[in-house]
Amino acid sequence: MDEQLTYSRAGVDIDEQNRAVRAFLPAVRETHEGKVLGGPGTFGGLFDGNVIGLPQSVLVSSMDGVGTKTVLAAMVGSFAGLGKDIVGHCINDILCHGARPLFFLDYFAASKLKAEAVAEVVVGAAEVCKAHGCVLIGGEIAEMPSVYAEGQVDVVGAIVGIVEKERLLPKQDVGPGDLLIGLASDGLHTNGYSLARKALLEVGGLSLDQTMEETGRTLAEELLRPHRCYLQSLAPLLDSGTVKAISHITGGGFYENLPRVFGTNLRAVVEKKQWVPPPIFQLIQRLGEVEEREMYRTFNMGIGMVLIAGSEHTPALVDRLREAGETPYVIGEITQGGHDVTIV
Repeated sequence: MDEQLTYSRAGVDIDEQNRAVRAFLPAVRETHEGKVLGGPGTFGGLFDGNVIGLPQSVLVSSMDGVGTKTVLAAMVGSFAGLGKDIVGHCINDILCHGARPLFFLDYFAASKLKAEAVAEVVVGAAEVCKAHGCVLIGGEIAEMPSVYAEGQVDVVGAIVGIVEKERLLPKQDVGPGDLLIGLASDGLHTNGYSLARKALLEVGGLSLDQTMEETGRTLAEELLRPHRCYLQSLAPLLDSGTVKAISHITGGGFYENLPRVFGTNLRAVVEKKQWVPPPIFQLIQRLGEVEEREMYRTFNMGIGMVLIAGSEHTPALVDRLREAGETPYVIGEITQGGHDVTIV
């Protein structure tokens, strides 16, 4: 391969996204007027409940999309998982602040609408909403020829949840010696698909109907596994007060997401030897000849969420997570540093 395959060369430039945020941030902050707790860069927008007569509460909102996972769904003609993806993703985002979901809105767009595809997405979203006590309160269906590529769809969601101020995460006492507990993902979840398609289909020459020997699933089935939602497993732990912070490992991987939940004088040291990335990530890296740092900046590498807790509470948390059906790993610790991540 003439050039190293990266997320940017696959069409997604994280650095340019960050540059855009820096450009509009001052204008955004001028709208806050003392009503917002914390600024952009967190996993959810934190609106002070005191403004609307809920002095002990914070409303937490988030909005995201499933990205180019929609391309694969369109290729195989299966859209139901996309609705599950976007609800799971959004619930996980506000869960990083300790919030439970109240209501959700979806957006479905295409160059040419097909009622069956729309229904598959919305029914999938409704199933996950119902399972987690969240109201699917509304949404938007848009048909826009010439804006979207023929045969492709776009799926986006927005969510609002609530948390008591005293239980708001991340806590301010995250510090050196705290441990990182990684929770296994169900595959890629909803990020890195442009790079994955490039490595597997274009460079690697694989087809979506090929069966992966390691998993017994076809490549399409592996790539379209829904985004795991961690609410039911984590909600009881949040009531205990022993979890200091939660990071959702989505776009930007470990390097972009972990620093969002700890102070500027700290560093997350992640030990790769503590878990083995699932076969799909190994396949992407091998066929695409993707540099290791790029893998950990683009993908979750088999870790969908990371909890930060004091070392004295970690063994009990790991046991309770296993009992809840999760696969937890103690993957590193917090040290003094420069608001960054080291993977060793």
